[in-house]
Amino acid sequence: MKVAVLGAGNSGCALAADYAVKGHEVTLIKTSYSLHDDNFRHLTENGGVMVIDEFGRESAGRIHRVTRDISEVRGQDIVLICIQTGFHEDVLKRAIPFLEEGQILLINPGYLSTAYALGLGLKKGVVVAEAESNFIDGRISSPGRFKAGFRNVRNPIGIYPVREKSWAAEKLDRLGTPFVYLKSVAEAALHNPNMIVHTVGAIMSIPRIEAANGDYCMYHEVFTPSVWKLLEALDNEKMNILEALGYERLSYAEACKFRNSLDEKRDAKEVFFDYASMPERAKGPQSVNSRYITEDVPQGLVLMESLAKVLDIPVPVCTSLIELASAALGLDFRKDGRTLRRLGEENVRRILKDAESREK
Repeated sequence: MKVAVLGAGNSGCALAADYAVKGHEVTLIKTSYSLHDDNFRHLTENGGVMVIDEFGRESAGRIHRVTRDISEVRGQDIVLICIQTGFHEDVLKRAIPFLEEGQILLINPGYLSTAYALGLGLKKGVVVAEAESNFIDGRISSPGRFKAGFRNVRNPIGIYPVREKSWAAEKLDRLGTPFVYLKSVAEAALHNPNMIVHTVGAIMSIPRIEAANGDYCMYHEVFTPSVWKLLEALDNEKMNILEALGYERLSYAEACKFRNSLDEKRDAKEVFFDYASMPERAKGPQSVNSRYITEDVPQGLVLMESLAKVLDIPVPVCTSLIELASAALGLDFRKDGRTLRRLGEENVRRILKDAESREK
């Protein structure tokens, strides 16, 4: 299949290389000049070859085309967005005019960016899919090389409109990624793990991050018993919202287990702590002003708080974390955050109403 990957950062390069290894014709499109330009130059100068180092086993994928031209999404079977969620609206504005009927727009992860797509005039016949989390975890270790830390065994995604689920699933499954299909893109949005684990972990790590001068791995240190209780309290607020919208009360730990382990008998919390303690985990966050807070508070927690307000569900832990992060960084994360108003209330209603319908 023809696959365009929008975003040439860690996730985008990993998936572009992985799909190239699997035999797909991949176009990698860099959407900014802010990060990873050295790796992008390396790819353009070396035939698009990207090596994935996965626990000592190396595979090299030759990316068919490496470009900054966003119009190259034209004619692709699947257009995969792999950029920080705070930039979704801007990149969708640039990409949507080139999308046509029969294409799948896969947003990884989503945080309900389907609403932005609808508000920007997504053409009829373009199907949107939203993923909960990145399919491959890791970092660009040097130009042309990606060091993988983890690969999900299952990847839950939602489809909009739901009537196209069977058609979209047949096409998406050809990518070779183990997908599992949810009831809605809204369900996928609320199960984005970063909304829970990044926000609690990074906010509670602020003194350690500032003292460590970059020598810190949040997953290895921060989730003490007390911090885990805080995570569970935030997660319970999220599950109250899921339940009010008609979805299963699936906890963060159980969702993590579902993505990360095929052993149904294992304790979910144990699966998370095994994942967190892996020696391959990259260090970070190295600064308080990192995407763990600057992305996942305004894009995740603000979205959660906005939904809760409409549903009349109290979310004191969520609100407190937004306040703490805003005070610590001297920013108003609600000002430009992902509220229902910014997403477009009518767009969100369309998504929720669509999820109530049955697949034809």
